[in-house]
Amino acid sequence: MDDYAKLLHEDAEIIFHKSGNQFTKTEWVSMAAGMMTNPKFVNDASRCVYENDEILVSHDFMSYPDDTKEAVMLVCMIKDGKIIRMETGATPLA
Repeated sequence: MDDYAKLLHEDAEIIFHKSGNQFTKTEWVSMAAGMMTNPKFVNDASRCVYENDEILVSHDFMSYPDDTKEAVMLVCMIKDGKIIRMETGATPLA
């Protein structure tokens, strides 16, 4: 988690469009640590759609502890080589 946290800018904002929730870097790192230790939280597939020095776009298929699945689009804005803003959009899968 320490290495992951180093990828995030100190002023990072994390936004989940599905729920409208917003998180600071500290809040997100704490939440992500819990997700990564939960065996029912699974990234089934991931691919980088586009990346340069200013933006990263990825598409993931996720499985969750409540047995739901989603396709997740992740867009990260980059500043000073770190993620300053991360936004997700999710589509439920049947």
